[in-house]
Amino acid sequence: MIKNSHSSRSVLISGASIAGPALAYWLDRYGFDVTVVEKAPAVRGGGYAIDIRGTAREVVDRMGLLPRLTEAHVDSQRITFVDAVGETVGSARPEQFTGGEAGLDLEVRRGDLAEALHTPVRERVEFLFNDSIATLDDTGDAVHVVFDSGIRRTFDLVIGADGLHSNTRRLVFGPEEPFHHYLGHVFAGFTLPNEFGFAHEAVVWNEPGRGAVLYAHEPSDRVHGFLTFADETPPFDAFRDPRAQRDLVAAHFPEQVWHVPRLVDGMREADDLFCDIVSQIHMPTWSHGRVVLAGDAAHATSFLSGQGSSVALVGAYVLAGELATQTDHAEAFTAYERTIRPFAEVNQALATSGGSVVTPTTREELEARNALLRDPESAAKELAMAGAEKGRAAHSALTLPHYC
Repeated sequence: MIKNSHSSRSVLISGASIAGPALAYWLDRYGFDVTVVEKAPAVRGGGYAIDIRGTAREVVDRMGLLPRLTEAHVDSQRITFVDAVGETVGSARPEQFTGGEAGLDLEVRRGDLAEALHTPVRERVEFLFNDSIATLDDTGDAVHVVFDSGIRRTFDLVIGADGLHSNTRRLVFGPEEPFHHYLGHVFAGFTLPNEFGFAHEAVVWNEPGRGAVLYAHEPSDRVHGFLTFADETPPFDAFRDPRAQRDLVAAHFPEQVWHVPRLVDGMREADDLFCDIVSQIHMPTWSHGRVVLAGDAAHATSFLSGQGSSVALVGAYVLAGELATQTDHAEAFTAYERTIRPFAEVNQALATSGGSVVTPTTREELEARNALLRDPESAAKELAMAGAEKGRAAHSALTLPHYC
């Protein structure tokens, strides 16, 4: 039960990707005065598809977004693996790897989800695009904020929902390094012309410690490309220079097999390249004073888990609900973390539970994976044991509270 109106309480949310607009929706619904600041010029469209599973599906249902997201469902039907010379090894339904449930899970483009979350609040909530937080001064009774644009504002609370490399986290908790848990891989994602005829599927080429993926949502003239490779040390120096990023990735894929050369060329030509390390965020606490973190800023699960957006949606729902039901923000932050931390941690664990199947790092793992895929009946059983059942449990590991 919501105890009282919060119309006099102002909240600044940094980030307008997934967690930020979801928080804006629920906080506005509970009567808070909400402002969202986003460094991009608008809500970002496009992007590869992400999954909404388990408890997160119930969150979007309570938001009334289920019909819209069901219509946007892209319905990937198979993942096909090819060997070192590009010959097909075998195929499987995506759910066999993820633990998802066919007919229940939603798979939508990141941009479609972001737009669906933004639409209900765009006329009700203040959005400050092309801006970011420059400084925060938490005086105990309020947070005084200076934006990069020079605007000065005061808020009762600030929520950092600004991703893996959170600016809010840096300003309040310090450098990222103590909280950053590197998972040993680097990835590059981009789009390129769909010259391959792929639709509703992903095709994966592997060598030990490396992978090249073509992923198509539906019949289209564009396809998503991914190049990933293992590296013991995160190559932070390369991320300072886009050309160095492209050179680093290309150097790990010299093969003239399958579509690897076309992927490398596509990566070099792409105007939407996103290159980063595969990592998670592990923090001892998600709040300090009147500032709290949400989504990847607090508990990034990494794309290997397939659960980043789902955990962000659930966390946003719970944080807003606790702020609405608690009169003391500190008590609300504590209740939010007590509820979400176990859910976030069990989903973080998915990032390594099936790694030898999806991203084999040794020749032995790769050969064992390929032998398994050549026997579909055995593959179904082994893949379930390798992580699908664990994933299914993790996706619904939290029973969603009711706050009103």
